[in-house]
Amino acid sequence: MSELRRLLRFVRPYAAWLILSVVLMLFVGVTHMLMARLIGPIIDRVLSTVPSEAPVPLFKIPITGAIIYLNDLIPSWIHNVWTMIAAGILMVFLVRGLFDYLGNYLVNYVGLSTVTDLRQTVFVKVLRHGAEFFESHSTGRLMSSIMNDIDKIQVATSNILADLLRQSSIALWLLYMVLDTDWRLAVVSLTLLPFVLVPTARIGKRIRRTTRRAQDDMAELNQILQETLSGHQVVRAFGAEDYESRRFFHAASRLKASNLRYVAQQALASPLIEFFGALTIVGLLTYARTQIKAGHMTAGEFTSFVVALLLLYEPVKRLTGIYNIFQQALGATQRVFEYLDRPEAIQERPGAAPLRRFEKSIAYDHVTFSYPGAFNGFRLEDVNLEVNAGEVLALVGPSGAGKSTLVQLLPRFYDVTGGAVRIDGRDVRDLQLAPLRQKISIVPQETFLFNDTVANNIRYGRQDVSMRGIREAARHALCEEFILQMPNGYETVIGERGLKLSGGQRQRIAIARALLENAPILILDEATSHLDSESEALVQEALAALMTGRTVIVIAHRLSTVHRADKIVVLDQGCVCERGQHNELARAGGIYQKLYELQFLEAGRASNL
Repeated sequence: MSELRRLLRFVRPYAAWLILSVVLMLFVGVTHMLMARLIGPIIDRVLSTVPSEAPVPLFKIPITGAIIYLNDLIPSWIHNVWTMIAAGILMVFLVRGLFDYLGNYLVNYVGLSTVTDLRQTVFVKVLRHGAEFFESHSTGRLMSSIMNDIDKIQVATSNILADLLRQSSIALWLLYMVLDTDWRLAVVSLTLLPFVLVPTARIGKRIRRTTRRAQDDMAELNQILQETLSGHQVVRAFGAEDYESRRFFHAASRLKASNLRYVAQQALASPLIEFFGALTIVGLLTYARTQIKAGHMTAGEFTSFVVALLLLYEPVKRLTGIYNIFQQALGATQRVFEYLDRPEAIQERPGAAPLRRFEKSIAYDHVTFSYPGAFNGFRLEDVNLEVNAGEVLALVGPSGAGKSTLVQLLPRFYDVTGGAVRIDGRDVRDLQLAPLRQKISIVPQETFLFNDTVANNIRYGRQDVSMRGIREAARHALCEEFILQMPNGYETVIGERGLKLSGGQRQRIAIARALLENAPILILDEATSHLDSESEALVQEALAALMTGRTVIVIAHRLSTVHRADKIVVLDQGCVCERGQHNELARAGGIYQKLYELQFLEAGRASNL
C-alpha cells in the first residue's frame, strides 16, 4: 500500500475537485436506487387494476428515518399516479446524466492532472541523474517506464477511478435499499459475497505480479525497437534483419504470454460473481413465493428488491474488475517509484556557491577516478595539471587513455573519487551546478542535434536569444552559407540527430551553438576526426573563431591540431606520462613522438594511394 499512499500525494493538489466529483457520484448512486424504488409503484399502482391515491414513498433518509414521497417533488396539479411516476423517471434520468457527466469529467481532470505531474516529476528526476545512471539504464527501458508504465497508472486514475466512484456509490445506495426493504432477506442474499470477494483479492495479487512482468517485457520490446531503429544502417550493413526480426518476435511473444496471463486472471472474477448471483436468485424466488402468499410482501415490493439486488451485483462485478486494474497500476507504479527513489549521483552540496565568473585557472589536484562497475577496471590515477585562463591545453594519448573521462569531471558529469577539480581555487563540488555548467561550452566529437529547426538547434538552452544573435553566431561558425540554401533557411527542420546535414555541417551548427553560449571555458572533443579534408578545413576555421579569448581544453586525436597549444599533456592508462609543448615532445622519444611519427607515416601512405 506504500505505492498507493505515495500516488495519493500527487492527488493532493486536486483534492477539492476530487471531493466534488465524489459528491456528484453519490447523487448518481441515489438515482440508481430511485429507479429500483420506482419499480414497486409501477407494478403495485400503475399496472394494478385496483386504483390507489395513497402517497408514493420514494426515499427514506438514513439515520432520521424521514420518508420523502414522490408527491412532495411533483406539482400538485399532476398528482395522478402514472403521471407522477413518469415525471419521476424522467427526472431521475436527467439528474443521473447531468451528475454522471460532471462527476466523470472532474475525476478524469484529477486523474490526468495527477499523472501529468507524476510523469513530469519522473522526467525531471531522470534528467538530473548523472552519466552513470544512463550507462546502467537503456534508453528503451527508460522510455517504457516514462510512457507505458505511467499510461497504466493514467488508466487507473482517470477512467477507472471515475468508474470506481460511480460503482461504489451505486453499490452503497442499492445496499441501503435492499437492507431497508427487508434486512433479513438482504443478509441471506449477501452471504455469498465473501465467496466472491476472497478469491478476487487473491487474484488481484497475482495480477499485480503479472503486470510487473508484462511491463518488464514491454520495456525489453521497446529497447529492441529503439536500438534497431537507431542502428538501422548497422543492421542493414551486417545483413542482420532476420536476427533482429527474431529478437523482436521472441520479445513480443513473451509480452503476449504475460498479457494473456493477465487476461485469464482478470476474467476469472466475472464467472464467479455470475454463478453465485444465480444461486442467490433461485433462493430469493423460493422465499418470495411464501412471503407473497402469506401477504407479508407485495409483488411490486419483491420486484423492487430483486431489481435492486440484480443492480447491486453489477457494480460488485465491476468493482472486482476495477480492483484488478488498480492492482495492475500498482504493479506499474513500483518501477516508476524506483526511479524517483534512486539518489542522484551528482548533487549540489548544502550551501554551494554560484560561479559568477572565471578569472584564474582550472586545476586537477591529485585527481583519482574510477567508473562504478567498470568491466576493465579503468581508473585515473593521481592526475595533476593546471590550465591558466586564456591558455589552450591539448590532451593527447592512445584510445582508452582517459582523455574524455578527464574533461567530463570538470562540468561534473562524474565526480572524482579522490582529489579535487578546482576552478579559481574552488572545488567544483562546492559550486552550484547550473552556474558551473553555464561557464563551460562543449563541442563533442559526435554532435547531437534535435529534430527541430536550424535556429532552435543553434539557440538550444538559450531560448531568449534573438534571430540577430543566431545569425551572427552562424556567420562566425561559417554556417550561414549552407543554411540560407535550405528550403526554409533558419526555419528548416533538420531531421532526427540532424541526419539531413553532412558531418561538417553538423559540427559547424554545434560550434555556432557554443559561440552563442559564449562561455569562458571551452572543451573540444576533436571535432574534425571524422571529416574529409574540405570539411575539416572549414570546421578548423570556425573553431579558430570559437577559441579566441577562451580557455580551451582540446582532446586531440589528430596531432596536427595541437601545434598551437600552450600545453600538451599525454595520458596513458589513466596517468599523466608526458607534458610540454609540441616541439620538445616530438623529439622526447616517448608516446607523443610515437603517435606523431605514426600519423605522419599514415599520412604519407594515404598520399601515395
